[in-house]
Amino acid sequence: MFYGEIDGSGFEVIQPEFANCFVGHARVERLWTGGRWSEGPAWFGGGRYLLWSDIPNNKIMRYDDTDGSVSVFRSPSGFANGNTTDRQGRLLTCEHYNRRLTRTEHDGSITVLADKYKGKRLNSPNDVVVKSDDSIWFTDPDYGIIADYEGKVDTMEQDGCHVYRIDPHTVEVTRVANDFDHPNGLAFSTDEKHLFIADSGGTEGPTRPKHIRRFDVDTSGKTLGRSTIFAECPTGFFDGFRIDQQDRLWASCAEGVICYRQDGQLIGKIKIPEMVANLTFGGLQRNRLFICGTTSLYAVYLKVNG
Repeated sequence: MFYGEIDGSGFEVIQPEFANCFVGHARVERLWTGGRWSEGPAWFGGGRYLLWSDIPNNKIMRYDDTDGSVSVFRSPSGFANGNTTDRQGRLLTCEHYNRRLTRTEHDGSITVLADKYKGKRLNSPNDVVVKSDDSIWFTDPDYGIIADYEGKVDTMEQDGCHVYRIDPHTVEVTRVANDFDHPNGLAFSTDEKHLFIADSGGTEGPTRPKHIRRFDVDTSGKTLGRSTIFAECPTGFFDGFRIDQQDRLWASCAEGVICYRQDGQLIGKIKIPEMVANLTFGGLQRNRLFICGTTSLYAVYLKVNG
């Protein structure tokens, strides 16, 4: 059944518990349009604003939650893709063009956190997450160097597309996973005992992966152990995703946002009238889901919190 169906958007309840995630009159709102490939939303609670990337237009955009206005935060952005905040409220950005992960300091200056691994340039950092110990984990597929659309054509120096960790004390970059086709979005479970990582290799061929893997995090919190396939993408490919306080996983796909229980059971969908790349929770109570569609920024209020 559907609730709030407007212009191709709305809720599809697959398991009854999904109906408890939103009020019956909930509506998906389009907050802004005019992008080319919207990605990487990050919420800044102290300022009540959202930043997100418009990769091909080489911009980071800013939505002001206090008045609904949208402006350009950074241009050029280095063909920025994934963004997040660290535990000190600073912006972390994956830059395709510059093949690096950066931090924007409170005074506006930019610090390069990672651009090489073992002396060789990274491919094009894609998405990033911060653990409670301040370590930074990021994925590094080659999307930014295989065409001039989301970066620039360039030579791969690494031996593949991998996942990395930056130590919070030494800033040393270590490789934590090396068996991916194209690692993409990533997020920790609420207890940080598991790390979920999307593999969107299917964008490069029909027989390649399009799933999310769930990794055990070692007791040291620094390495990854055994992994299992958490979910196969039903439409298109998984990209970015987030986890709510009840450990439900909200993932992007071709038809919008799809929601899973921790056992991998698909419980519902939020239909969006264009492909979704990424999403994040924000708002005063973290109960507003901001959704990056291909050309637009959407949002919907939920009865759950991120």
